[in-house]
Amino acid sequence: MPKVSPARVFAYSFVSIHALYVTKVARKGRSAAELDEVIRWLTGYTQAALEAQIAAGADLETFFAQAPAMNPARALITGVICGVRVEEIEDKLMREIRYMDKLVDELAKGKAMGKILRG
Repeated sequence: MPKVSPARVFAYSFVSIHALYVTKVARKGRSAAELDEVIRWLTGYTQAALEAQIAAGADLETFFAQAPAMNPARALITGVICGVRVEEIEDKLMREIRYMDKLVDELAKGKAMGKILRG
């Protein structure tokens, strides 16, 4: 499978990624509300602002650029996602995207919300 360029990933619409995440977590018995809670924890968006980003069709680059307050505890997110250690990703935006991916994976795997939110 060919590697996707970072620029192409950054241009993905958040609404399409969010829909994929909802499907993924729902298959494992988790809710869209739990997914949104995880994303809000990471980015600092309110639920209304998160829904506005979805309605606007923001791409991932815009979604993260407009995030009100990235959670400083996100640095505690470690591990491998897509074969790469999250904490070793040099590109800042790609690392933020992979943090989100890792949190969604943890949610889908049934991890307790307190552990996912590094509480």
